[in-house]
Amino acid sequence: MELIEKALEFENRKMRFPTTSDRILASREAKSLILSLNEVYKVNKDKNIMDIMKRLTAIKQRIEKRLKGKPLTAV
Repeated sequence: MELIEKALEFENRKMRFPTTSDRILASREAKSLILSLNEVYKVNKDKNIMDIMKRLTAIKQRIEKRLKGKPLTAV
C-alpha cells in the first residue's frame, strides 16, 4: 500500500526541524498519516498498521513537546 510506504518513509526521515514552521508541518503530516492509517485499520484490523500508528504518534508527541517549549518557572 502506498499509504504504509509513505508512513514508513516519514518515520525513517531525519527528525531535525530547525524552524518552528518545519515542526508544525511535520506535526500536521504525522497527524494526517495517523488518521489515514486509522481509516485503513478500521477495515483491516491489521496489527502492523496499529504498530505503525503507535510509532508515528510517539514521533508526533515529541515534535509537539518541542513546539510547546520549556515551561516558565515561578520565582
